[in-house]
Amino acid sequence: MWYIWLIAAGIFFIIEMATVAFLAFWLGLGALLAMIVSFFTNNIAIQTSVFVIASSILILLTKPLVNKFMHTPNIPMNSASLIGKRGIAISAIDPIKGTGQVKIGGEIWSAKCDENTVIEESTEIEVLAIDGAKLLVSQLQIYINK
Repeated sequence: MWYIWLIAAGIFFIIEMATVAFLAFWLGLGALLAMIVSFFTNNIAIQTSVFVIASSILILLTKPLVNKFMHTPNIPMNSASLIGKRGIAISAIDPIKGTGQVKIGGEIWSAKCDENTVIEESTEIEVLAIDGAKLLVSQLQIYINK
């Protein structure tokens, strides 16, 4: 029975290398501990209990510690850098349908607006926020001093 636990541990370690979530690693260690127990008893219930208990203890005790040292900063994506930028509507933006496109810095984005009126094509816009995969935009207000 020891070879099954060894194969299971190998599978868990391969999964860990593929996902780097640092969760399957503990399951692999639990499988190795169950393999060691299998040398002393053939009772599958005891081996499985050792696997479950050891894996659970390892996850519960070490996962918070690993998260503390492996904390990665929240890096804003390209779309987050668009908030506050100005662009131009390349198609009408209808607030009811939620359809339209804008061009900002040479890139074309799907857009929608909260306003009660349609933002017409070729109108200057400003990005207010990101809502899912669309930019939330408003018509740029241009004030002329007389």
